[in-house]
Amino acid sequence: MLTNIKIGILGGSGYGGSELLRLLLFHPNAEIVYVTANEHAGKPVSAVHRNLLGWTDLSFLPTPQNLSELPEADVAFFAMPHGAAMSMVGTLPKNTKAIDLSGDFRIDDAGVFATAYGREQTAESLQKEFVYGIPELFRDDIAKAKFVANPGCFATATILALAPMIESGLTTGKIIVDAKTGSSGSGAKPAPNTHHPQRYNSFYAYKPFTHQHLAEIEQCLTRVGKFHSPLVFMTHSMPVSRGIFASCYLETTRELSNDDVRGLFGSFYADNRFVRIVDTSPDINWVKMTNFCDIAVHSAGGTVAIFSALDNLVKGAAGQAVQNMNLMFGLEEATGLLFPGTNP
Repeated sequence: MLTNIKIGILGGSGYGGSELLRLLLFHPNAEIVYVTANEHAGKPVSAVHRNLLGWTDLSFLPTPQNLSELPEADVAFFAMPHGAAMSMVGTLPKNTKAIDLSGDFRIDDAGVFATAYGREQTAESLQKEFVYGIPELFRDDIAKAKFVANPGCFATATILALAPMIESGLTTGKIIVDAKTGSSGSGAKPAPNTHHPQRYNSFYAYKPFTHQHLAEIEQCLTRVGKFHSPLVFMTHSMPVSRGIFASCYLETTRELSNDDVRGLFGSFYADNRFVRIVDTSPDINWVKMTNFCDIAVHSAGGTVAIFSALDNLVKGAAGQAVQNMNLMFGLEEATGLLFPGTNP
């Protein structure tokens, strides 16, 4: 077990990088040795992330094409746009592990990847070395991995909601997922239909049947159990800055009571610190700024409704990445991640 982990953060100026810094600066076993951001190279981190003023003296470095030119690190977090990691992971020093927060290595099949992300998988040989990083499902594989593909935020909320039912073998027919996200999921740079002033006091669907997270959700669920497609996956923008809320509906092979379904979920997640089974409905306010995913389940006849909520920047991104790092280095999985949300 490595107790002082030297960490590099690539692409530290965005929301994902900001959250990695916020979490890792207070992690008892972490030492951040570099953070890069080409646009802000030379600037103090606290000049870009004002919430970190007084908490770090780090400054941003430029990102070289050959990552071996950077200070030595035990693990590198890639918090860069889709497409960047696949061209750079191969230049890491041999002993440096990697956790990629983009979608570059989440999908095993190169053809499926190209359809989902609209670009060619140019690092197919490295793809085979990446483990899909949902600790609640693949803890042992992550612990042995050199490279981890951190899941998407929608994917995390949906997979955690559906996995117990898929593993049970009690599902049948079509599964419908109606998922909603806050504006921070689109990144720090404003763009049409993603900039918060456009989304504030607005609500709309986007990418019907084509959202890039659908492919990784289906791929993951086939590993969990007998997955019945099709999965109807619809995404919506909601007028908040943080949060994912997924409503999932499925048919079961026999009638289940609320107690039956709650018992199934309770058993499935009994040893998982960051999944909480709640009554009535989760609320994005109670998971905001935390690494928790709250799930509620309800059953009526042969239909089960599952609701899940998480913070898209923490359990949906940086927090889950730190959770994966803990496993990769033999630490207790929750190290540096146990803190409550805010109220309100």
